Amino acid sequence: MTVIETVPADSEDTRGSSLPRYLALKAGGALISLALVVVLGFFMFRIIPGDPAINMTRGRQVSPGEVERLRQEMGLDQPLLVQFWRFVRDLFTGDLGTSYVYRRPVTELIGDYIGPTLLLTGTAAIISVVLGLWLGQKAAWRRGSWFDKIHTGVALVFWSVPTFWLGLLLLLVFGGGLGWFPTGGMSTAASTDTGIAHVLDVAHHLVLPVVTMVAVIYAQYLMVMRASVLEEMSADYLTTARAKGLREDLVRTRHAVPNALLPTVTLIFLTLGLLIAGTVTVETVFSWPGLGYLTYKGLSAPDFPLVQGTFVVFSAAVIVMNFIADLLYRVLDPRLKSS
Repeated sequence: MTVIETVPADSEDTRGSSLPRYLALKAGGALISLALVVVLGFFMFRIIPGDPAINMTRGRQVSPGEVERLRQEMGLDQPLLVQFWRFVRDLFTGDLGTSYVYRRPVTELIGDYIGPTLLLTGTAAIISVVLGLWLGQKAAWRRGSWFDKIHTGVALVFWSVPTFWLGLLLLLVFGGGLGWFPTGGMSTAASTDTGIAHVLDVAHHLVLPVVTMVAVIYAQYLMVMRASVLEEMSADYLTTARAKGLREDLVRTRHAVPNALLPTVTLIFLTLGLLIAGTVTVETVFSWPGLGYLTYKGLSAPDFPLVQGTFVVFSAAVIVMNFIADLLYRVLDPRLKSS
């Protein structure tokens, strides 16, 4: 008897449309998150104590009428919903408003300050990833050894330390105490250095902020990589590789580590967005002229357009990186391609 297997007519179409449907769902979720960020970013900063008009005229002899005129110029005299509508309308055109303090478009300010932030976070991210992955796979392969215990313990300690506290400690010891590194800024004030001399000057100022960020971040990669390699160590394909006569170093680097990289690669993109958004503390401590320090100065005013603009940029970075991580995980993990 011949058994004829029937396949639903729409099964092939369902498999073929799984990727577009997956992309649509993830993109829709990202857009919803971004919309919530816009709403939260607007109303959250409106509850900050203080009147921008009064703070901007503090220390000057101004009449109440002049303060009111300043509020009208900034649009603060209008109802809150009207201000929100104008904010959303301008946002769709790429207009984040004009800074109260700097009297410049917020988009221009973000363009001026984003370079130092990318330099700081990019350098810290590269060092954290390389250091964390290398130490993580070595610690897993030597599980229970002194190497494993020391590096895992140190990483967990740094991971639990508040970023601002660690930055202040490094600044106090190596900046103000020993004087090995500058205490703030991106380059020496009034310096006329160019070329290699300027690069070295910036690198000298970059050391302490980068060390602060790396110390707090690399532990995530170390712990995830260590756990992933430990899961792979009992796999049959490693036993087969050993039976073929491969040395332990080759078994680890050619077989165990590549398969253990899957969750770590996605973690890299997940934390990149958080890394950019988390520069406010580090840049403030070290007076690094990036978006984080710009946000801190905007909060001091309070400069509503400025803090709203940087908040949207930071949040968008986190959302985009999460979206990329979701897509990358589907590409790297074959089990998800048919889902």
